[in-house]
Order: sequence, then C-alpha cells, then structure tokens
Amino acid sequence: MAIKCERIYTKPADLTGFRVLVDRLWPRGISKVNAQLDTWEKAIGPSTDLRKWFNHDPERFAAFQTKYRAELQANPALPDFLKVIATQVAKQDVILLFGAKDETHNQAIVLKNFLKTQLAGKVPAERLQD
Repeated sequence: MAIKCERIYTKPADLTGFRVLVDRLWPRGISKVNAQLDTWEKAIGPSTDLRKWFNHDPERFAAFQTKYRAELQANPALPDFLKVIATQVAKQDVILLFGAKDETHNQAIVLKNFLKTQLAGKVPAERLQD
C-alpha cells in the first residue's frame, strides 16, 4: 500500500484505493457523483491566503512548502486526518486528489511528503513507499 497523488481531472488510475480530495475548493466541472471520492478533506488544503499567494508559481514552491507545512502543523483537523490516513494506508492505497494543472508543484505533493514523515514509525515503512 502507498500514498499516491493524482489529478482529479484525469481518468482515475486507481479506483480501489481510498480516494481523498485535498483541495479547499471543489474542482470546477467535476460532479460530486462522478468524482468517486471516499472523502473531501477541505480543511487540510492550504488556506485561501496561502493558495492565492502561491498561485501555482514554481518559483514560489519551496517557500510554499515551508508555509503549508507550518499551516498543517497548526491545523486542528490534522490529528483526525492522520488517524484516517494511517487506518486506510494499512488496508489500501491512499490517493490524494488535487485540481491543479501542475502535477509536481501543488499541495498534494507537499501533503504526501508531510504524511510520510508524520506516519513514519506508526505505519510499516513498506506502506509508505511510492
């Protein structure tokens, strides 16, 4: 089992895993019925101010990572989110869904790495591999 990232606008590569949308805003043009989500964790997405500041500018990605990780650490929804992810990754792949066009500079990538760090020692290492 692994934690993966997938763009919500692409045809799902894996419908057998636990599919969680990690955007604060619902993706335009995606129906809630066709999204095939298990959950929408909008509270885990970056704040509106941080999202607008970042604006998916690759030159700001390093700073975005630092700021988003700080937001995650202070997020009151984090403990419950970590429990859900730890439970699910023990049984199946976890797919973090995002709406951004840039598949390498987005919050799901940061969140995936953050989760691997947070769950290390709590979940078997092989469950956290790519």
